[in-house]
Amino acid sequence: MVQKVKKENSGIYIFVTFLLMAVIAISVYKFIIVPESKHIFRIESDSTVSISPNRLNSPNVILICLKDHAILMQKNSEEKIYPASLTKIMTVIVAIESLPNFNEEIRLTNSTFQGLYGADASMAGFQPGEKVSAIDLLYGALLPSGAESCIGLADQIAGSEQGFVKKMNQKAADLDMDSTHFENVTGLHNENHYTTVKDLAILLSYALQNDTFREIFTSSHHLTKPTNKHPDGITFYNTMFKELNNQNIINGEILGGKTGYTNEAGLCLASLAKVGRQEYIVISAGAKGDHHSQQYNITDALAVYNSIVN
Repeated sequence: MVQKVKKENSGIYIFVTFLLMAVIAISVYKFIIVPESKHIFRIESDSTVSISPNRLNSPNVILICLKDHAILMQKNSEEKIYPASLTKIMTVIVAIESLPNFNEEIRLTNSTFQGLYGADASMAGFQPGEKVSAIDLLYGALLPSGAESCIGLADQIAGSEQGFVKKMNQKAADLDMDSTHFENVTGLHNENHYTTVKDLAILLSYALQNDTFREIFTSSHHLTKPTNKHPDGITFYNTMFKELNNQNIINGEILGGKTGYTNEAGLCLASLAKVGRQEYIVISAGAKGDHHSQQYNITDALAVYNSIVN
């Protein structure tokens, strides 16, 4: 009888030990092996920004320190917004992670352009029938905000825009962008196409870890390779740098950015800057104005970066 009890106790001990080891293994997998793709932002308790959010034109703003993901300032950061062309940040990072070869040649068809001109979508300047390298389409999507570049990438990678949108929504879910849903790859207005500036900060923080994305995002211009329609190539200019018009910040430099605008979204901006020795991102949305007015999305970013106290 004693021997039987000992065997039972031994069995329980082995089971408990095995269970404990399993828990430890899962924890190691979760916190070490799984890539650091999700960002848990923390709120900085000590104010390091001298400007009040109420002085900004944009109703939705967030400032993040990239090093430790500290939220240094926020204004309605979890309120639903329409992202307009800031959508293309997701389009491009998903495309980069899906493309096997950046030099792959992609043919833009008539269907690529269907509905884009009528919707007054921003275009990179490619033409139907043009054969373009994948890398040039990536630049075309981010720098001049070319809708045809986005559709061309989506069709090539997923067979259709809606097929690619599924990949975008899956990536949003993977990154815990819980208040985000995409309906298209371009950012053209749709009531079911929405996000928050906090979710966009999660996205940009993630995307900037990718060397190809960072290279494109921080480029002021890019000359494409010669194509069958443009033998001399096309020079793209980053829409944010064009609007900056040589303005910069006092104790640093704006490194890159992506503008966005629709009537419903207002003036939007996602930007990256280095102030002192640290990198920061500012996401803003909803500022009044349009392409012909003062660019309050730009002036807000300058004001926020200049207010950072090192």
